[in-house]
Amino acid sequence: MVSSAMTQTNTTTDQLALLSLKSQIISDPSHFLDESWSPATSVSHWVGVACGSRHQRVKSLNLSNMALIGRIPRDFGNLTFLVCLDLGSNNFHGNLPQEMTCLRRLKFLDLSFNNFSGEVPSWFGFLQKLQVLNLRNNSFTGSIPSFSNMSTLQTLNLAFNSLEGHIPVSLSNASRLETLELSYNSLQGNIPEWISSLHNMNSLGIEYTQLVGSIPFTIFNISRIEVIAFTGNSLSGSLPNGLCNGLPILKGLYLSINKLRGHMPTSISNWIIPQEIGNLVNLAKLGMEDNRITGSVPISIFNISLLQVLSLAEQS
Repeated sequence: MVSSAMTQTNTTTDQLALLSLKSQIISDPSHFLDESWSPATSVSHWVGVACGSRHQRVKSLNLSNMALIGRIPRDFGNLTFLVCLDLGSNNFHGNLPQEMTCLRRLKFLDLSFNNFSGEVPSWFGFLQKLQVLNLRNNSFTGSIPSFSNMSTLQTLNLAFNSLEGHIPVSLSNASRLETLELSYNSLQGNIPEWISSLHNMNSLGIEYTQLVGSIPFTIFNISRIEVIAFTGNSLSGSLPNGLCNGLPILKGLYLSINKLRGHMPTSISNWIIPQEIGNLVNLAKLGMEDNRITGSVPISIFNISLLQVLSLAEQS
């Protein structure tokens, strides 16, 4: 049984870590923390804080959408019982302190829509329970690191940063990955073949980067995928025979503004998209404008009752 003295010591550690965070916040326009985060009250009653029932340690911190401006201090890593951290949609800035590697229980981390800078830390790979990592819309630079362990990761969102380089092969070890979003960066190279080995993938977005080469045919065999989005790259080549056969629940296919060219495979004559696309009964959006594809549209596409957007304009 945990002694009350030890519990008090540990909760004091959490309180000091949160007060350190408060001291680094230079703007709190709605006074959420000014009025609530007081040493005179238990942290379990502080705005945005939730504690576990057994140890009374801070288990969840949600300060999203509070228009806060500040930095994350080093002793934030003392919140070792933290499972969920959401600082999204604020104006936190600076680098992420390495002491956050101590947050080994963390499963959910959302730092999106802030102004964090520096490289994406490779030490995220030490957070072996992490399931969701959302860093979109920040100012991260450098390359995507080779994470040492991402076996539990289900969502990785790095969109709208300033990342460069290739997509690292280490992500192929993220076997539970369901959402991979890397759009609006300056990535180079090809779409890697190993992405097709991520059989749990539900949404794949690599739009408006600088990727070249052809689309790996094996990606169209990920049976659980609902969204494939490669708009705004320099992808070339044609699309495979049987494009739609392995995509039973596909809802969105975005291939616009690339360099895809030629007729569709000879087995489907010269249709701009395969006739069997009519089998994609869940398809809601299809974007293929601004490519170099010729031919006509198969009449079967008009059998898709849920289709809301069809864009095929500006083929050269």
